[in-house]
Amino acid sequence: MMIEILFMILTFIAGIVLGILFFYGLWLTVKKAVTAKTPALWFLGSSLIRTAIILAGFYYISQGDWQRLLVCLLGFITARYIVKGFTSQKKENQLQLKKEVSHES
Repeated sequence: MMIEILFMILTFIAGIVLGILFFYGLWLTVKKAVTAKTPALWFLGSSLIRTAIILAGFYYISQGDWQRLLVCLLGFITARYIVKGFTSQKKENQLQLKKEVSHES
């Protein structure tokens, strides 16, 4: 019983790690593709790589057990909000810095 709970906690953490890789990779792709000469290639390549990594991770972590897959998916979804908070905070800091620079001019 205790070992199963530990496995579920580790599965949840693994889902968070997979989610951070996926959503932070998406954020980096969007930042890079905006200035790239071939943004479609960036989006396509990034999407294929991120999806392959996530599917392989889910497959390996779940080991055919739907409960582990569900817990991993919950961790993955949780990571979306972690990355969103991190990237939003970074954007707000950049906007604040721009406002301060424009007021000094």
